[in-house]
Amino acid sequence: MFFSFIIPVFNRPDEVEELLESLTKQSVKDFEVLIVEDGSSVTCEKVCKKYEGRLDLHYFKKANSGPGQTRNYGAERARGEYLIILDSDVVVPEGYLAAVSKELESNPTEAFGGPDAAHESFTPTQKAISYSMTSFFTTGGIRGGKKGLDKFYPRSFNMGVLRDVYLKLGGFTKMRFGEDIDFSYRIVEAGYRPRLFPDAWVWHKRRTDFRKFFRQVYNSGIARINLEKRHPGTMKLVHLLPTVFTIGVIVLVLLAAVARALIHYDAANWHMWYMVCLAALSPILLYSLVIFIDSTRKNRSLKVGLLSIPAAFTQLMGYGFGFIESWWKRCVLKKDEFQAFEKTFYK
Repeated sequence: MFFSFIIPVFNRPDEVEELLESLTKQSVKDFEVLIVEDGSSVTCEKVCKKYEGRLDLHYFKKANSGPGQTRNYGAERARGEYLIILDSDVVVPEGYLAAVSKELESNPTEAFGGPDAAHESFTPTQKAISYSMTSFFTTGGIRGGKKGLDKFYPRSFNMGVLRDVYLKLGGFTKMRFGEDIDFSYRIVEAGYRPRLFPDAWVWHKRRTDFRKFFRQVYNSGIARINLEKRHPGTMKLVHLLPTVFTIGVIVLVLLAAVARALIHYDAANWHMWYMVCLAALSPILLYSLVIFIDSTRKNRSLKVGLLSIPAAFTQLMGYGFGFIESWWKRCVLKKDEFQAFEKTFYK
């Protein structure tokens, strides 16, 4: 069984080197690697040349068109029976391809995906962000966990598809955000059944600070409405929870602020002021405590546990704000996805 790894890259040569190094250590060697540079100003060409003798490596450059179209460019040039799509910010463990091969040999499927995890070498912030993206208490465990609140749909950080199926469906669309879920939906709608390969996991760096992380999840919130417009009925309760959470946090904070403004703070009534504010903010404090305890236990680090609190709020509220903006523009103002978010799409 021959595999083709397709990796779109945009200005991330250091990440590509880590990924390529991890691919040299695979116990299964029957694969090729296609690195597709998507109009980068800082290319990874020199990095790729270092691995030409160690991997069946093919390096391509193209004009910037976004990750989806860049993956399609690689797929058209791939020779593998299965195409494995990875993001450039992942690292694969030694047994990754062996786990994929074992699953396919025992129970063949047209499409699959695997979970992601944080490596021990990741910074505390990266570990906290990874926790917020994979925890049951934030995403409901739908991003590759065994027990999620939604069906499993492969995502582009770790996705495999039969090459014939990929080409038959036309690969990824020009959606800038959510294009991987759109592709997964089209795979299912075509009658195929993507499977989760729990042992084919990757280390996923994600974003390195909360500002970049907010932008990422904000765009994911935008994408959810666009996905529902393209695939009616795919929006589930779990997709609405971040927006409900966002509105709830805003309401509770406003209640506490109003109480502070209306209740005169002095020695006679400070107890009333304290109790009203505490009652308003107690759900937020309780949720923060749950996140702190769960993340500290899983990461075995008090620092990561503490950082997981702002990471969780960033993940949920960033997604929520993006969802609300997209709902307003797409559902209320009736704009199409390109009109509503011209800057977030590649033409």
